[in-house]
Amino acid sequence: MRWTLKPKPLEDKIKNLARALNVEDFVATLLVQRGIETFDDAKNFFRPTLDHLHDPFLMKDMDKAVARIEFAIANQENILVFGDYDVDGTTAVSLVSSYLKTYYPNIATYIPDRYLEGYGISFKGIDFADDNGFTLIIALDCGIKSIDHVAYAKERNIDFIICDHHRPGEFLPEAVAVLDPKRNDCSYPYDELCGCGVGFKLIQALGSKRNQTIDDFIPYLDLVATAIAADIVPMTGENRVLAYFGLQVINGDPRPGIKALIHQIKKQSLDITDVVFIIAPRINAAGRIKHGNHAVELLTEFNFEQAQQFASEIEQYNSDRKELDKQITKEGLLQIENNGEKDRFTTVLYQEDWHKGVIGIVASRLIETYYRPTLVFTKSGDKYAASARSVKGFDVYNALEACSQHLEQFGGHMYAAGMTLKEENYSTFKEAFEKQVQQTIHPDMLIPEIEIDAEIDFTDITPKLTRILKQFEPFGPQNMTPVFLTKNVKDTGYAKKMGAEDEHLKLFVKQNNSEGIPAIGFGLGDKMDLTTHQKPFEAVYCIDENEWNGKISIQLRLKSIR
Repeated sequence: MRWTLKPKPLEDKIKNLARALNVEDFVATLLVQRGIETFDDAKNFFRPTLDHLHDPFLMKDMDKAVARIEFAIANQENILVFGDYDVDGTTAVSLVSSYLKTYYPNIATYIPDRYLEGYGISFKGIDFADDNGFTLIIALDCGIKSIDHVAYAKERNIDFIICDHHRPGEFLPEAVAVLDPKRNDCSYPYDELCGCGVGFKLIQALGSKRNQTIDDFIPYLDLVATAIAADIVPMTGENRVLAYFGLQVINGDPRPGIKALIHQIKKQSLDITDVVFIIAPRINAAGRIKHGNHAVELLTEFNFEQAQQFASEIEQYNSDRKELDKQITKEGLLQIENNGEKDRFTTVLYQEDWHKGVIGIVASRLIETYYRPTLVFTKSGDKYAASARSVKGFDVYNALEACSQHLEQFGGHMYAAGMTLKEENYSTFKEAFEKQVQQTIHPDMLIPEIEIDAEIDFTDITPKLTRILKQFEPFGPQNMTPVFLTKNVKDTGYAKKMGAEDEHLKLFVKQNNSEGIPAIGFGLGDKMDLTTHQKPFEAVYCIDENEWNGKISIQLRLKSIR
């Protein structure tokens, strides 16, 4: 682990903000590190409002998209809402289809089969539209590179509206409208929306033509917040506003499908981390194990009893998914060892019977042991298909682009991507990718890094500080949970290992004459020797609230000790 203390901002900026907000200097430091330098910045940060959302018509082609949908409705056309099988895709399809159905009946949904059709727009999906009389397809969270598919649909007199957030290629598909804030010619003020976020802007634009206000769209924000959390997009700007109010819907009056999932897990109040680790994997499990349609059924069901039935089925898929990813991770680690590939710059593995639905999760798991860009391949029809995951700071999408002559297709983001290739190209691609990463990755990127916001003493940790930090939520990329360093820490003699395999560490810590604070270190069981016999150590941690028997107390969530 590399411990990196973030550079301290200019003293003047810290002092001015601390004075304006009447907070301690180190709280002002945390804010300035997040780009918040004035009273107004802080007001917008601490008091998000739906007024901060941008006019959807600032997005390139939004006027064309709205006009085409209104034309379709006026002419009684059948509209197919098409989306990917992951959380972002299924929430986006649920959002747009359920909104359109509030005033127009000729709406159906289509989620491609992960195994038979693969990622994104499929020819099979277009054939389905053609066979069933659909003349307009709204594609969500996919389509930005589907030039051939859109042309194929056009030959069949089917129009496309594309709502995507992935990076475009050199050319755009010839759709009626292409909504993607990452288009070079799109001047929309915020380009980090997820696919469901782009779908939300579309329904917001449609609603404005029907005299609806933002208040009419609040009930849809549980879906948007779930997608933002699951897709790990920056928690800044519009995303933060949508997630903030979406969490209020999730904890207040969520749609029956999300309510049924929460009911299954029996948790009182959910924060963004709960959405990432509890809600999102369950929605994802449908497309991974069975079919993404099950997620859309759950998220568009308005009868709670029926939603509970769907939720219990999805719970089973999630259990199956956990078993699979545990097993395949074990096999992947064994393969690395047996192939003598511990010292490479990349992990690229293939096994034909690995379950396509969990290879992305397995890639993330493997990075926990071998911290480097990782690709996990399996057999998909007559091709090899893979999910890629990257390490902090390294753009895996760019690396794939540099090796694209070996690939059939690829798409994705800086940290996660998918691809297919022909069997005979696997070995040459594997070596080309290794060479590309070796030449372009900085050696430091191969060592996991903990970024520390500030060094503080335990006496700085007060109920007031905890209250202020709580208002930094929701957390996510570019607004991560603040991480602190404290030196000269000692355990008071209560250190013990926890967990089925003693993998976790529980301590009760003090610094000098401070009061003792409980601390928990997940995955730090092997560090216990550093804490025994009152030996002083340094701790890096987040400040958590722990709720037990209705009482709330402060605890430290340890990230590393030395």
